[in-house]
Amino acid sequence: MKDDSLTRHDAFWTEGEARDSRWLITCDHATNRVPDWVGGGDLGIAPEDMARHIAYDVGAAGVSRKLGALMGAPVVGSDFSRLVIDPNRGEDDPTLLMRLYDGTVIPTNRDADAAERDRRLNALHRPYHSALESLAATRSDRAICAIHSFTPQLRGRLARPWVVGVLYSHKDERLAPLLIQRCRQQGWVTGDNEPYSGHLDGDSIDRHALAQGRPNVLIEVRNDLIRDDAGQQEWAERLASVMDGLLEEAGL
Repeated sequence: MKDDSLTRHDAFWTEGEARDSRWLITCDHATNRVPDWVGGGDLGIAPEDMARHIAYDVGAAGVSRKLGALMGAPVVGSDFSRLVIDPNRGEDDPTLLMRLYDGTVIPTNRDADAAERDRRLNALHRPYHSALESLAATRSDRAICAIHSFTPQLRGRLARPWVVGVLYSHKDERLAPLLIQRCRQQGWVTGDNEPYSGHLDGDSIDRHALAQGRPNVLIEVRNDLIRDDAGQQEWAERLASVMDGLLEEAGL
């Protein structure tokens, strides 16, 4: 029997490591947890801000875990808020440690110096990426599906029309256009590299997929659709249906 148990570490969690799918499901922004050694577990912002998208991708962890179970794929997620240090940024990215996000100042980060940045890198960011790469490397034909979520509207901006977005880099267009087509055939308003650009030097996909030649997709689900367990299950099932046979249809 395959071991589908959830395993937790300080910097990350994994589930279903023994599952045999080619796919690896990743969730970079899985939680809003602040370790107690960072500001006593408090970044100095209001609880309602810690509960919104600036701190983590609302609903993404649940979708990731349910999608992994449906697809028979291992799953790995971060176990720290992106406001502590962003696991979907390269180590030299200026937004790695945010001091201001969507109009909210992050007091605990305001005076964080290079030593504090390195402490967070060593304790959280690097162990997460090490775990991700270890799981990715267990198959030579590994493909990566990164799950994220996006807010329906940023402060002072227009409402976003998409229910789901498929992001990808110009360096690898083998899977994403086909997935976008499949999503639109379902009647979903689907963003093509929206609501964000799909390429960022040094991010998780760049590091673990593009640099290694691994097929990849990054899927963003609008977070008001996946705030509860029922929505997460619904969207995991929807995504599993459009992911089924995707690699084969793409000839990969």
